[in-house]
Amino acid sequence: MRVCILLVLQLWFYSATAQQPATAAAASIPGVTTTTSKGSVTLLNGQKITYTTQTGYLDLKNDSDKTIAKMFFVYYKKDGEDVGKRPLTFAFNGGPGSSTVWLHMGGLAPKRVLLKDDGTATAPPYQWINNEYTWLDKTDLVFLDPISTGYSRPAAGESAKQFHGYVEDVQSVGNFIRDFLSRYERWGSPKFLAGESYGTTRAAGLSKFLQDQHRIYINGIFLISAILNFGTNDYYPGNDLPRALYLPSYTAAAWYHKKLAPALQADLNKTLREAESFALGEYATALIKGGWLSEQEKDRIAEKMSYYTGLSKSFCLQANLRVEENRFWKELRRADGLTIGRLDARFVGRDLDDAGENVSFDPSFTNIDGPFTSAMNDYFQRELNFKEEKPYNIFGNVRPWNYNNVQNQFLNVAESLRDAMAKNPALKVYLGCGFYDFATPYFTAQYDLEHMHLRSEHRKNVKVYTYESGHMYYIHKPSLVKFKKDVDEFFAFSLDNK
Repeated sequence: MRVCILLVLQLWFYSATAQQPATAAAASIPGVTTTTSKGSVTLLNGQKITYTTQTGYLDLKNDSDKTIAKMFFVYYKKDGEDVGKRPLTFAFNGGPGSSTVWLHMGGLAPKRVLLKDDGTATAPPYQWINNEYTWLDKTDLVFLDPISTGYSRPAAGESAKQFHGYVEDVQSVGNFIRDFLSRYERWGSPKFLAGESYGTTRAAGLSKFLQDQHRIYINGIFLISAILNFGTNDYYPGNDLPRALYLPSYTAAAWYHKKLAPALQADLNKTLREAESFALGEYATALIKGGWLSEQEKDRIAEKMSYYTGLSKSFCLQANLRVEENRFWKELRRADGLTIGRLDARFVGRDLDDAGENVSFDPSFTNIDGPFTSAMNDYFQRELNFKEEKPYNIFGNVRPWNYNNVQNQFLNVAESLRDAMAKNPALKVYLGCGFYDFATPYFTAQYDLEHMHLRSEHRKNVKVYTYESGHMYYIHKPSLVKFKKDVDEFFAFSLDNK
């Protein structure tokens, strides 16, 4: 009788677990520990895609075969495809110190955070929904978290500092990619990198590292809100170039908030072309002149600067024609008692008072921080059936970040990308920019591209796309729609063997 009862219980257990939709045993791949789940997504055209997801860790080892870290990843593989021909994209965000929550739950994966069409967060509790704009119809996807972000951690007894730096980061992520290709038998797949913000810095560095160290040649790189040359982005006294390159972003923000003259409010793209011409011409010349600039010239430039930024002429003069971005976010709508966002200038906030010089917080970040954090954790548990006791670090503690490879100079990975493109003439590059992004301004990214000194045959391999949104431009529904269209076009462009 006891044996019969046990048998019945076993049959019930196996029947019950077979009905669970998501989970299976850990993958039997050396150095990999994952939970496997099944899912489906319905595209905008009604096509339904089924896929398999593996969520977990890949062991990073040193030259002595000692495990030094466990890197967390989520791997989406479309069912029924030949992995030898199917494209594979490795995606990551930046920071440095950011997990890959933004690309993962913002626009690329089969599910995304539910936001209003303009990107504004809904009221909590937050939700995730079917992503009809997922990239999964074009490519399998691997979302990875660099060490100290997400669930990725150093192995016991290992120092996290060995992963916290430009060179260290490129090496660890590059080694992850090499090991992943081997362990999942994806060496024959067309390969892509998708990085956002500092993730574009990482992607450009990887383009050279993967070729030179592992002989891995990439088909295409997505640079989403790019920063390639830190010398064109960092403000400080004596470095006037970023001030000229940021000005068109001031124009875009002022246009959005209707702070420009009627003639400029009529057409955003036409207005931005004017602002770019002023920034590279009269304005840049005035900044370069410094103390050689006459009072009459200074007054004239301040007048034009006011025209293209929505700031008062007197404020531009008080700032010596050099308005720092933090001051701009506070000043543009000071009269309205509002500040504007850094990641996305479309968003507004309120400080304790209106008299301060700098903003108290970034309203565009607080808009997405809660929804993405909540949705990511809920998604892991309820959809991917991945349980983990330690916290998922949306932002990890990676400071100080080691830039010893570029002591006494700015980090410029544009040269690494140029080198990779010269050695791999088939490499294609997508450069995407949001007009309302102050973290990585659009004109700065385009300037960096045009100063890579690419040969004509390599320059034609770069496609530039712009969006009327901010740093995470895919949170804006119209931009997400355009993003998907542009991504599909870029995949076709990159995989065309003609």
